[in-house]
Amino acid sequence: MGDITRQTSYLYAVPTFIGGMAHTLDIGSNLQIYNENATPAEADIKALRNDWEAVGNDLLNSMNEYGQKET
Repeated sequence: MGDITRQTSYLYAVPTFIGGMAHTLDIGSNLQIYNENATPAEADIKALRNDWEAVGNDLLNSMNEYGQKET
């Protein structure tokens, strides 16, 4: 899984082909697993940190590309 996907999908279950096939037989939604946190505030903090880390990485990559074009 790519680094950006890891950052932006923190609170969601990551789908797989086998998981999708298993969900067709999972009547009671017993297979659905999400990243769990002790409190909603903890989940928000982790999600915001990951979002801002992704923004910072995008800015850093853009600045590096711009610097390479200038030289």
